[in-house]
Amino acid sequence: MVNNYQTSNAEGTIDFINMYDLEEMAKEVIPKGGYGYINSGAGDIFTYRENERAFEHQLIIPHVLKDVELPTTELTFMDETLKAPIIMAPIAAHGLANTKGEEASAKGVADYGTIFSISSYASRTIEEIRQAAGPEACQWFQLYMSKDDGINIDIISQAKASGAKAIILTADATVGGNRETDRRNGFTFPLPMPIVQAYQSGVGQTMDAVYGSSKQKLSPRDVEFIAKNSSLPVFVKGIQSEEDVERALDAGANGVWVSNHGGRQLDGGPATFDSLQYVAKAVNKRVPIIFDSGVRRGQHVFKAIASGADLVAIGRPVIYGLALGGATGVKQVFEFFEKELEMVMQLAGTQTIEDITQVKLRENRYI
Repeated sequence: MVNNYQTSNAEGTIDFINMYDLEEMAKEVIPKGGYGYINSGAGDIFTYRENERAFEHQLIIPHVLKDVELPTTELTFMDETLKAPIIMAPIAAHGLANTKGEEASAKGVADYGTIFSISSYASRTIEEIRQAAGPEACQWFQLYMSKDDGINIDIISQAKASGAKAIILTADATVGGNRETDRRNGFTFPLPMPIVQAYQSGVGQTMDAVYGSSKQKLSPRDVEFIAKNSSLPVFVKGIQSEEDVERALDAGANGVWVSNHGGRQLDGGPATFDSLQYVAKAVNKRVPIIFDSGVRRGQHVFKAIASGADLVAIGRPVIYGLALGGATGVKQVFEFFEKELEMVMQLAGTQTIEDITQVKLRENRYI
């Protein structure tokens, strides 16, 4: 650690009931500035709050006499066998929560058996993260593009050489959102960002400065550039509208990632779950859909899959698990979501993940 930033070095089993408990527990072990960065949203946090509330807009209908027992959450996605349709979202600087950083979180995700998304702004190198997870682990790489295409090619090459199976272009963070909590705490990154060190050290920088050093003017040409220089599937992250679906697919995107950055970017925008309804209709099964933001329950995962998502990515809960239990805590978080999802599947009369995709949710007319 630098700048006297002292965070958790925990490793072991956590005793918790749900993700809300975990969040409160993590607040006690992550330094104030780091916790504020991880936990907060933009502006008045309207969109941050709506992300979770929006799941109440649709209801799961219980079904009986469906001949269901011991539902299975396992599925195959892009030739990978996943223990559940739940993956790790890309999040910057895991070292803010635990001294072992992405090495511990990647190991926990690999031990569980799902996909780990490496952030360009990770606090460990791509190679260190790969080594911690093991050669068989499925990892994707999330790219914040540099203004220098030579640097972009170098970073993409590193990701590909380490065995990344896909590239995620985060397109909704060309500037920092209105992170008032960070300003109130005077938060600057206490850790280096080794993957992007050619254009951004990270240490002592605000989030605005970090984003300001990356490329702001993104266009369909950037999707084409990444596809050409990686020869890997490209997911465009930050899509919430029908027109952006078409723009991304016309550029050659292999998948869309429905996200509002956890309510950390444009405050006053729609909840991601509400956007999913529009995006899924526009995609019309042409490419896979990844979904994130506000997911705290197994029922949230169920509703997202029933609404058109192929995979659901979780972020903050994993970081809280990392802070409190290292790799073991990260694995526990995924096991929590899997267990709750299995319970919901049983009560909703669904045996498999494919069964969930056939479910019709009921509009909640009473809110």
